[in-house]
Amino acid sequence: MISMINPALANMSPFIVMEVLERANAMEKQGIRIIHMEVGEPDFEVPVCVAEATNMAINRGQTHYTHSLGTRELREAIAHFYRKEYEVEVNPDCVVVTSGSSPAILLVLMTLCAVGDEVILSNPGYSCYRNFAIACNAVPVDVPLSANNGFQYVVDDVKRAISPRTRAIFVNSPMNPTGTLVEDFVFEQLVTLDVPIISDEIYHGLVYEGKARSILEFTDNAFVINGFSKRFAMTGLRLGYIIAPQTYIRTLQILQQNLFICAPSIAQEAGIIALKNAQNDVDRMRDIYNERRLYMLDRLIKMGFEVRAVPQGAFYIFCDAHRFTKNSYQFAFDVLDHAHVGITPGIDFGSRGEGFVRFSYANSLANIREGLDRLETYLLSKK
Repeated sequence: MISMINPALANMSPFIVMEVLERANAMEKQGIRIIHMEVGEPDFEVPVCVAEATNMAINRGQTHYTHSLGTRELREAIAHFYRKEYEVEVNPDCVVVTSGSSPAILLVLMTLCAVGDEVILSNPGYSCYRNFAIACNAVPVDVPLSANNGFQYVVDDVKRAISPRTRAIFVNSPMNPTGTLVEDFVFEQLVTLDVPIISDEIYHGLVYEGKARSILEFTDNAFVINGFSKRFAMTGLRLGYIIAPQTYIRTLQILQQNLFICAPSIAQEAGIIALKNAQNDVDRMRDIYNERRLYMLDRLIKMGFEVRAVPQGAFYIFCDAHRFTKNSYQFAFDVLDHAHVGITPGIDFGSRGEGFVRFSYANSLANIREGLDRLETYLLSKK
């Protein structure tokens, strides 16, 4: 049979963290106990008020299509949340509710990019951004980040990456994989470049040092990507949203209608309640994450990993592992095979991530303690 695969997809890389997870899951089926510190998924159950809202939505028969942009009540709740959290005015008509933040990214890139257009990304950075761009027939353009300045964009480097075909600049704060926050001065300089910013704010709410700033505090020429998976531990409910300039809303709506119809109706009802009533749950989860963060930082540094930028948010620590390896992919799978601990190789986040590894503290403190004990034993065995 002749292959009919789109040749552009040959440039798409695998999501390596998922390959680590899949290998780990296969090992677990063989009876091997794995400590997961690779995957970025909250280990908490949804807040009780969210669980109750989903049950009530089913009991009321709210299981049908909604408006393609999302229910009016949820869009108004999102606008109210941004007014309260960031003191910015958001028109509910400029909100598009999506089935998680990944479809939101896809819709924005499809709206902005024609074949051969360019999208500026950080390196290291969240690996799927690059593949979303490729899926939209756009060209990802890397801007290198350095641990020496806390993995911040150097705006002169961004300027050099801009061409007549540049359609967007991705920003992620708190950042995956580093957990760092974008500094205000970086935002202030980026918005002067007259290129739309795509600001992934999915880890807002999980910040331990400093304050997460929304791009909307600096410019209206931006697309906010956000959702409920991380802040409210609602990964399986698949609920996200876009806040976009009014000019783009009709195009985003047409894409939504054709590709996804609407976000899940039950999840939308849960999202309303999460925004209104779940802040105490968020505070509790954040405090527990912070306890894990501080414990893991101390242990990893004592083992010999170098933390070049202390994570301020999210639930990741991006460690310089050059002391132990020059091949982060091989190292991660060796740790999995011999220590039975899942970690993510830095190469998953771009060429500038090589020599680093990412640890997730979205696991219980007891499991983290056991996982780090195993890792320490593994490292000592290699001396």
